[in-house]
Amino acid sequence: MEVNIERVEQMVRSLIENDNSLFLVEIKIKPTNNIKVFIDGDQGVNIDRLVQYNRTLYKQLETMFPNGDFSLEVSSPGLDEPLKLYRQYVKNTGRYVEVLEKEGNKKEGKLINVTDESIVVEEEKGKGKKREIVQHTISFENIKSTKIQIKF
Repeated sequence: MEVNIERVEQMVRSLIENDNSLFLVEIKIKPTNNIKVFIDGDQGVNIDRLVQYNRTLYKQLETMFPNGDFSLEVSSPGLDEPLKLYRQYVKNTGRYVEVLEKEGNKKEGKLINVTDESIVVEEEKGKGKKREIVQHTISFENIKSTKIQIKF
């Protein structure tokens, strides 16, 4: 049976509609009926909530797959997942990011501002007296991918 991504999306949206701080990031469905749902929140999303959504969604999907021929994973996007939505950029303001532009240029630095059209990444170059701070304004239409960087 073919899984209808729009139908799964409607199910997820109805699950999270009562919490305005949560949003659907992405649904991935493999040919093996492995369904992955990524939910995020403006202040993150609680693991207990994800477990609850997973159980509810699983029961709903069982009606589409009477033989149980599917798997479901509901999670928040991991740090290895690129940012996809405007709200994710806003949520991650102040964190270090790596931006890959469509032309292939990479910019790394602190995400310091997000507007409707672009982001501003502050890059630190050099050390000590040679240290300089460069701000890059990158339009969303020029971004191929953006990933969170972990700095220790």
